[in-house]
Order: sequence, then C-alpha cells, then structure tokens
Amino acid sequence: MGVITTGSFPKALWPGVNKFYSDAYNEFPVEYTILFDKESSSKAYEEDVGVMGFGLADVTSQGEGVLYDSAQQTYTNRYIHLKYTKGFIITEEAMDDAQYDVSVLGRKDAKALAFSMRQTKEIVAANIYNRFTTSGYTYGDGVVLGSASHPLYGGGTFSNMPSVACDLSEAALEQAVIDIAGFVNDRGLKVAILPKTLIIPKELIFEAERILKSVLQSDSADNNINALRNLNMFPGGAKVNHYLTDPDAWFIRTNCPDGMKYFERKADSFAMDNDFDTANAKFKASARYSFGNTDPRGIYGSAGA
Repeated sequence: MGVITTGSFPKALWPGVNKFYSDAYNEFPVEYTILFDKESSSKAYEEDVGVMGFGLADVTSQGEGVLYDSAQQTYTNRYIHLKYTKGFIITEEAMDDAQYDVSVLGRKDAKALAFSMRQTKEIVAANIYNRFTTSGYTYGDGVVLGSASHPLYGGGTFSNMPSVACDLSEAALEQAVIDIAGFVNDRGLKVAILPKTLIIPKELIFEAERILKSVLQSDSADNNINALRNLNMFPGGAKVNHYLTDPDAWFIRTNCPDGMKYFERKADSFAMDNDFDTANAKFKASARYSFGNTDPRGIYGSAGA
C-alpha cells in the first residue's frame, strides 16, 4: 500500500522552494461522450435484448388463410458495471512537518487523483474502439464488434466494415456511406440507418478536415464537387479521440438508436477521512460504469490498410 511520507516530499520540509510543478497540465475536454450515448443504471448490470420482427408479407390466393409469422427475442448484450478506485494516504508527520501550505500535499494530490479517474474512464471507453477487431472481445451475437459476418437471427450475415481494410480517404468514406445504407434487420429487411459522426485518432485530423470540408474533391485536379460535404453525410463532423491507439484506424458512428452505449452506475465520487490509530489522512475516489455495444449497426470502422 502506497503511503506519502516525509520521504516522498523531502523538499516540502525545507524553505526555499518556489513551486511544486507538473500538477497543473491542461486536459483535453471530455471525449468519451462523443463515442457513446450515456444512460444511467441502478442495478449491478444492464441487459439489452434484441427483438426480431416479421418478414415480408406473403401472397395469399383467393380463399386461402393468412400465413402467420412469429416475432422473438434475439441476441442479449450485458453491461456489467465494474468498480474503479484509486486513493492515497498522507502520514500525520508529512502534514505536520511541511513548511508550506498543506495543500502542497493534499489538494494538489487530490487534483491528481481526479485526473487519474478521468483518464481511466477515457481509456476504458476508447478501448471498445481499439478492440474493434480484436479476437476474444465478443458481444451478444458471438463475434467481435467489427466483423464482416455479423449473424442475422433470421439467417444470413451483414458487415460493418469495408470488404478490405483501407486508410481514410474520400473514396473510403463514400463506400462506407453506401455500405451503411445497405444495413438490414434480422429479417433481412432494409433499415434507414445513416452516418452521423466520423471518429478519428489525432494522426488523421488534417486528412479528415480536407476530406469533409473541401468545396471540391480532395487531392484531385478534377473540378468535381465534394459530394460528402454537399450532401452533409456527416452532420456530426469529424471528432478526434486522443485515446485511440491505432494511428490509421477510423470509425463512423451511425444514428442507430441502440448502438454504442455507456451506463453510469455511480458517478465519480471523492472522500477524505483520518485513520484513528495513525492520524494519517486518507483520500479516495471511486466510480462504477460500463461501456459497450448493443447493436453493431451503430458503428462502422476500418483498421486502416
């Protein structure tokens, strides 16, 4: 167990220090809210259960009876809320002997604790995307999030990724829009799902800007319009996530009603108390949440070429 003692901050015991630095870095704005839709939870876990509707209507000859179909539940996705904690202890002697405001040891470390909790949540969230095609990270339909063979409960499969992994380009995004427009439900019937937001790592900031905002086609001498821009195919624009680990991977969030989801069971909470026996000051932070996917039609992506 880590304990902050007089040996942890020896300079705090002597006069002459101008400033204790490296605890005041700026942070990126919260980014996981762009990756997921937030919901609250009051249970140990949440389950989203799919429903398969009916197939196409049948031609019924004169005098024949109606052919009846059946609806049923399909795949179940469970969100298990894990608990994340972090804390620190400062000895009574370290606080008593400090030659500066005790906040050097207490308040500043509390800020670092909050920073740690926020960074943890961002990384946990981004890892759902980072593991888009990673074996072993499967969901309710039994396959990984990014798959060319998501099983349809009524038979057949569908894909939420390019047929061949490709880098971000105007052509790749145009094909992605076409692919998304071809999504079907578990009965194989067409559903109106559209692109919403392009999610990119920091390495693709400038490329995405040129592709989506150029008036004419990017990287082309032809006098053709930028169809993606004119049709407003990405109303949410391009959003950078600094916690994505693959420099050439890119993702598209769609308007699928139950796609990428974040359940907050317990918001970040912070507490402080003193141990009776030692008089040490104890600080802790905790939170419970889960990130995941209910419907793979909510995301389309490529790991890059």
